[in-house]
Amino acid sequence: MTELRADCGRCFGLCCVVPAFARSSDFAIDKPARTPCPNLGAGFGCGIHTELRQRGFPGCTVYDCFGAGQRVAQVTFGGRDWRDAPETARLMFDVFPVMRELHELLWHLTEALALDVPKPLRAELAAARAAVEDQAGGAPEAVAGLDVGPHWRTAGGLLERVSAHVRGKGGRSRRGADLVGKDLRKADLRNTSLRGALLIGADLTRADLRRADLIGADLRGADLTGADLTGALFLTQVQVDAAKGDRTTVLPPALTRPSHWR
Repeated sequence: MTELRADCGRCFGLCCVVPAFARSSDFAIDKPARTPCPNLGAGFGCGIHTELRQRGFPGCTVYDCFGAGQRVAQVTFGGRDWRDAPETARLMFDVFPVMRELHELLWHLTEALALDVPKPLRAELAAARAAVEDQAGGAPEAVAGLDVGPHWRTAGGLLERVSAHVRGKGGRSRRGADLVGKDLRKADLRNTSLRGALLIGADLTRADLRRADLIGADLRGADLTGADLTGALFLTQVQVDAAKGDRTTVLPPALTRPSHWR
């Protein structure tokens, strides 16, 4: 899924320009939408990239565009950047958040296609992925005006069927559960649906999360030290980056251990 991983060197700093952020524990300053962050350099690199957490910008370290940035920059706009070609800025900034949604969908659908699922379901997944890819490859104006909602609904239903198949009949559901700050040390959460669950600050030390469905789960500040996430479904790098863990945390192979973990 290389094309669905951020390649900041091929982007025009779009995540440093398009989103707004407010002064908080995640960001040291207020920044309006579509305004370059003062830390954005002339070459579109972050001037404090190696010190983001120390300088009060941990929110930047848990952002992932799923490769949308370089696609918008290098494919949709053919390498023309918003500084040298300011006439592209408005449309480019409209396209980027839509493309990010499309790429997040592509990430989940690509993961689902790599799983052992029945052929009819695989065919539906492939068709859904092709439809999303077709939209992502459209002209800038078409992408900017796209309603991604129908694609999310189609994909959501398919991913739920994938989850049910992989987790099996014994799979439990804690979907949407409020587990904020809960003590879940050594909890057996194998094959559990934790879709959209609130796990903010939860203690999941040495929890068994094998084949757990974590799509949309909020893992900010959750302690995954020693947790086993082998085969965890639809877990993203954003969720992992927002959590805490260490070298004993077992992650799915598609994800990387954050540098800020102990």
